Order: sequence, then structure tokens, then C-alpha cells
Amino acid sequence: MNALPSSLFSPLVQGYWRMAHWNMTPQQRLTFIKQHVELGVTSVDHAPVYQSEALFGEALALEPSLRAQLQVISKCGIIPGQGEQVAHYDSGQAEIITSVERSLTNLQVEKLDVLLIHRPDLLMQVDEMAEAFAQLKAAGKVEHFGVSNFSVAEFNLLQSRLDVPLVTNQIEINPINMQATEDGTLAQMQQLKVRPMAWSCLAGGQLFNGESAQAKRVQHTLQQVADEIGASCIDEVAYAWVMKLPANPVPIIGSGKIARVQTALNALELTMTREQWYRIWAATKGHGVA
Repeated sequence: MNALPSSLFSPLVQGYWRMAHWNMTPQQRLTFIKQHVELGVTSVDHAPVYQSEALFGEALALEPSLRAQLQVISKCGIIPGQGEQVAHYDSGQAEIITSVERSLTNLQVEKLDVLLIHRPDLLMQVDEMAEAFAQLKAAGKVEHFGVSNFSVAEFNLLQSRLDVPLVTNQIEINPINMQATEDGTLAQMQQLKVRPMAWSCLAGGQLFNGESAQAKRVQHTLQQVADEIGASCIDEVAYAWVMKLPANPVPIIGSGKIARVQTALNALELTMTREQWYRIWAATKGHGVA
């Protein structure tokens, strides 16, 4: 397999899963895109199920030359339920190709830099998926492929059928949810020198308004560490905590406010000790290391 590019993603990724709720005009969307690009956040994360691709494409069409500065990431495989049809996964060859074609149209781009399989499909036929990837690559419609929310075994299974490396596994990582640090996912990413993308770095707001005993412990400890390392808020500490993991995760920012993007970027300048990192870990667990 070929080696991965050293700088496939920007240091942080701008997520667009909430864009439909930002109530922005096309010009305001374009301005936001340009602002985070100017800050060095050039990778953008989409998925058809977010219902934001057409909104992004509408803004990008106002200044098409901006596309050259972006790394456009999208996903496929989640089929929303309609009527009596339940939501389900579909990683079949036809669905992958159809989904990419639709994303390209909505985003108003000619190629995706990265395509991710959004969720592991219990019915996935990996040989069929590999054929879809090869077809999209040959047609110049997708440059790189990856996955999202895949287990170690699922990642290995798909990779076993590919001649090119999967470039990422987009997974939840935050100071509340430790699963990726315990189930081998991050160890696998480090072994393969594949940078995971980290979603929900702020634990869906639990770091600010969670009422459980665990959330309260973590909130207190994040503020304590923030005071010690000169962080302006606990957001910065949470991002720094994620980025200290040796698999070198790339955090995804979910806010449509440029000030929040800058806050996330501030975390790149913070220095956190091992003791401080484990203090946050201990707050989550409710106990220290054995």
C-alpha cells in the first residue's frame, strides 16, 4: 500500500452537520467558510444525512475559486427512514456511487478529497465496497477513502480488500466518552499511522451543562486544568486533551461561530502535562489509575 500523505487534513476540521440550523444567507455562509480558511481550518466535513451539502454548495458557488483551498470530506451509507420504511444502512456498490454523485452535485464540486463510510453496515460486502471505491477513484470523483465509527475488526476487514490505505476512522473522542481509548481503536490508528478524526470533542454539551456526578467532576477538573495552563475556557482544555492522544486525532469543530473556531485553534498552543491529562481521565472514571 502507498504511504499516506503527511498533511491530508488541516490541524482541525470544520464540521457542517448543523449548518441547516445556522440560519445563514448564502453570502453569510461564504463569509464563514472564508473566515475559517483564513485561520487555517481548510478541511470541511459533510454527510448527506446532515442535509447541509446543498447549502454549502450554494455558498461555494458564489466564489468557486475557494474550492482549491479546501479538503472536502463527505460520507455515505445512512438511509433515513421515510413513511413505513425504517432508517437503515446501505454500503452496496450502487448506493455508494449514487450517494457520491449526489454529494458532488449538492456540494458543487467535481471531486471529494475523502469519502467515508458513515457507519458499519452489518450487511456490508467488502469486495463490493472495494469495487465501488476503485470505480470512483478511476473516474476522478474521490481521491481518498476512510470510515467512520468502525471497530478495529471492521476497519481491518475493509482494509484487507483494498490496495490503498484507508486514511481515517472518524470516531467519538472526548473527556466523557473513553471508548476509543479502551477498545483498541486508537491503538490501531497509531499502529497504522492513520490519523483518526474526532467528533463530539465537547461531549454534546455535557462538558458545560451535564448534570450527572461524572459530568460535574469532569467540569470541575477541566476548569482546574484551564486555570493551571492558561486556557481561556474549558473548550480549549477539552480539545487539547483530545489532541494529546498519541494517535494524533484531528478534532472536528461543530460551531458556526467563527469565535468558537478560534477558541478551538487556541488549544493548539496549550501544553498539558501527563498528570493533568490523567487527572481529567480520573475525573471521568471516578478513580485513579490502578
